[in-house]
Order: sequence, then structure tokens, then C-alpha cells
Amino acid sequence: MKQKLILITGASSGIGEACAWKFAENGCRLILNARSEDKLTALKEQLVAQHGTDVLLMPCDVRDGEAVSRAIAALPQKWQDIDVLVNNAGLALGTDKEHELDLEEAFTMIDTNVKGLLRMTRLVVPGMVSRGSGHVINIGSIAGDGAYPGGSVYCATKAAVKVLSDGLRIDLYDTPIRVTNVKPGLVETNFSNVRLHGDKARAKKLYTGINPLTGKDIAEVVYFAAAAPAHVQIAEVKVLATHQASAQMVWREQDAN
Repeated sequence: MKQKLILITGASSGIGEACAWKFAENGCRLILNARSEDKLTALKEQLVAQHGTDVLLMPCDVRDGEAVSRAIAALPQKWQDIDVLVNNAGLALGTDKEHELDLEEAFTMIDTNVKGLLRMTRLVVPGMVSRGSGHVINIGSIAGDGAYPGGSVYCATKAAVKVLSDGLRIDLYDTPIRVTNVKPGLVETNFSNVRLHGDKARAKKLYTGINPLTGKDIAEVVYFAAAAPAHVQIAEVKVLATHQASAQMVWREQDAN
């Protein structure tokens, strides 16, 4: 995959940052998107220092349609032929029951996880089609397989990611463009801290008693899919920690006591 151009959304932390490191280690050029320009700049400096990576920053919120459209339209010529789009930007907010939730939080999840992904796909994939090559990798979740208490909107957004991935694959079946949906289970990142509004103790408890997945684990899967031979399309991958069976079934060490 030498010198392929990878666009990663939500690249400033967690799975997105881990993907940036994995692709950089393998000689790819990177367009990194996230809301925080400071975090992106720090990451770029590290990638350049360690791997000499060619990096372009695209600081904007995927919810902001005008900003994203301007950023894509303004890409310099050498950065326009995107080989792999990793739609990673996403979040969960709150654990309230659906009839009691904060609607603004619900709309933020929908705007980020669904509309942001769809917007980026719409802006990038036509170029892939015209060039006859490309790969879209969407970061979904096992939450998209079914609802669980306090997660109905988040689960709905990830179910949408699954269906959008499948639909895009169907729409592109007569092209060389590949579409992959990666569905992680319990991954220890800043995800739960954001969902629980900064309650770090409560977030940490979610990972107690189990060896959870890491952002690096998911990045390995993302890269594996991207590095597969051109005739191989890894359509969907569900990735769980060894002691996780579903979104709610997690065996923890204290369960044996």
C-alpha cells in the first residue's frame, strides 16, 4: 500500500488516531480530519517525526456541511485522489431512556454518525468511481445489531451505518470500489468518557474485569481490509474482546467470584 492516500475522519483520538499510525507505518499519505486543529497538529508532528509521513490536516466538524464541502473542494491537486476513506468520526451521548433523552444530544449523534458519514461519502466516492479505484471503510459498531437499554439512538445510528454500507456496496457492485463495515465491541478509548459526560470513574468501570479491545486492535482490522488484494472485498467484520459475546453480554473476572 505504498504511498496510497488515506482520508480519516475523527482522527485526533481513539480508533481514528490508531488508524493514522497504522497507515503511516505502512508508508501511506494521510488527510486527517477532526474538530480539534491543535490535536491534529500534534499528531501530524509525531507522525512526521517518527515516520516522515506526508500529512494534510482538514480540521472541521463533519456535521458542518458547508465547512466539509469547502475543505474537500479546496484540496490541492496532489491530495485529491483519495484511495481509502475511513469514516470513523462518531460518538455516543448519554444513557437516558428514549422517551426521556436530551433531543439535542440525540440530534448530535444522528448528525455526526449518520449525516457526517453520508456527507463525506457523497463528496469523496464520485472521485473514486471516476478513477476506477477506491475503498470506503466505515466504523460501525455491534450496537447496530440491536438496541440495548439507554442506547436506542446510538444503536439506531450504527444500524444506519450498517445499512448505508450495504447499500453503497450494492450501488457500487459494477465498479472496482470496495466497501467495508467494521463493527467493534468494547474498545477502551475516550468514547465512554464522552458518552458519560466526563464521568471518568464510571467510564473506567465499564472496562474493569475484562481485557477490552484497543484502538490499535481496530486499526489492525481496518488496515487488513484495506491491504487485501484488489479482488477481495471484506464486506463486514465484527470484532469483540474474547470475553464479550454481545453488546450486553460481557464476562468479567469478578463474575467468577
